[in-house]
Formats: sequence, structure tokens, C-alpha cells
Amino acid sequence: MNVSRNLLASLKLIKSHYPCGYRLFLIRNNQTSHATTSEEGTTHFGFQTVKESEKEQKVHKVFEDVAKSYDIMNDAMSMGIHRVWKDIFIERLGPQHGTRHLDMAGGTGDISFRFLKYLQGQPNPKGLKSHVTVSDINQHMLDVGEERAKKLGLTEEKLSNMTIEWKVADAEKLPFEDNSYNSYTIAFGIRNCTHVDQVLREAYRVLQPGGRFMCLEFSHLNSQTMQWLYDQYSFNVIPPMGQILAGQWQPYQYLVESIRKFPKQEDFKEMIQEAGFDLVRYENLTFGVVSIHSGFKL
Repeated sequence: MNVSRNLLASLKLIKSHYPCGYRLFLIRNNQTSHATTSEEGTTHFGFQTVKESEKEQKVHKVFEDVAKSYDIMNDAMSMGIHRVWKDIFIERLGPQHGTRHLDMAGGTGDISFRFLKYLQGQPNPKGLKSHVTVSDINQHMLDVGEERAKKLGLTEEKLSNMTIEWKVADAEKLPFEDNSYNSYTIAFGIRNCTHVDQVLREAYRVLQPGGRFMCLEFSHLNSQTMQWLYDQYSFNVIPPMGQILAGQWQPYQYLVESIRKFPKQEDFKEMIQEAGFDLVRYENLTFGVVSIHSGFKL
């Protein structure tokens, strides 16, 4: 109930300052809700229908614009809960020494830093060497991540038996060899890809037999009441907040729209299975605001 009261209070505040923004969700939500249209070569960019060739450029521009303020906005949008979600995500992965890990859409390094710190807290009597590749399609996001790594002391010069590299790459066309990683994570990134099925196939390809795929992504709530409250907060609080804190409205409007276009938990589970993964399951966090999907290449 405290969550509901906080959301309603935030809505009232934003509505008083941005009355037009309050109506935007209702207007946008009346537009087409299909993930892709029947016309070949088109897809969704939030609630807009665009050519497939345009989506990558538009998404790239979104994250180029928000790169420097991305972590601040994550804290503001989720009231800091995103940190807990990411901690749980890494705990579920349970990294082990000797692992080669690919952190796709790793951008500012949040998942990779947790991966490395988790290993630092585990005994390594055999001195096994671990490696993480932080990969993102946007160089601006990686630049922010590398700077953060230096400040946190998580660089190769200061890491023991661990290496980290930063690599620009498209999740749909990975430049890595088959069977080259033990684990693959993608957090809050897969919904921004044009062909999610191709991303999953590429993840399967680069994982070694026995390797694990894990995805942390915004999802859909089971409760209609909670989903309504969440929608109101997402569409009427987050874009104005982006304008106030980061000077950006449209990128955050896109981000909340993209969440609504992403498949529901069971549908995404089926997509992961269709890509070849076994033992696929998911876990909802915070009533289903986000979910963790997991699968193995067996």
C-alpha cells in the first residue's frame, strides 16, 4: 500500500506541473499495440512504427543522449530499487572463478562490476583466471563505463586473476567465436533490439555447452490494479523526471513505451526455448515490474 500511495502522490505532483504529459499515455496507448506490423521490414520504436533500418539508429541516438545521466536517472526512476534487482540478478547467476563472461548491452558497467566484485568475495585457492567482456552497441555508454571502472579500481592493473575488456558490438551480430563464453547476461537491453529472436540465437551460439543465458528486463505485472498504477507512474512521472534531471523528455518517453511493447514473461520464455535453450525459467521481482529469465545451452 505504501508503494501505491507514493505512486499516486508522484502522479499528482507531476500532473500539476505537466498536465499535457499526464494525457500523453492515454493518447499513445490508443495507437497500434502490435510488436511488428504485417508489412515486411517494419518494427516498433516505442509506440511508433518504423522501418527496421531506422530503429537501430533511433535507439543508438537515445542512449547517446542519455549516457552521462543514465545512472542518475536509473536511481530516480526506480527509487534506487534497480540496484537491488541487479544484486539479485548476479546472486542468481552465482559466478565462479575461471569463468569467461559476456555482459551484453553492458554499457555503464553495472552488471560487470557486480560480477567482478562477487568473484572478489569468493575464495580462489587454485588461482583460476576469470574474464568479462563488457559489450554494447553504443561507444558513449562504454566510455562512461570505463571511466566508472577506473574510479572503482576495477581495471586490469588492479584486478587479481581477472581481466575486463570493453567492446562495441551489435547483439544481433556478435563478433565472437562459437562456444567462447561460459555465461551471458543482458540487463535492460534486449527490448531495445530490433530482432530479439536473433539476439537469443547469437547468445546461444557464443555460449559453450553448459553455458548459461540470463536476462534482466522490465516486464508485466500480474495485478491489473498494480499494472495501472505502474503505467501511470511510467508515462506521467518518468518522462517529466527525465526533463527535470537530465534535460531529456523524448528518450525517457521511448524507454517507458518500449517496456510495454516487450513480450510478457511466458511469451519471452517461449522465445528463449525456441532459440535452443533448455531448463528455461523466470522469476518475477517487485510484483513483475522486472523479471529474470534463465536458460542453459545443453
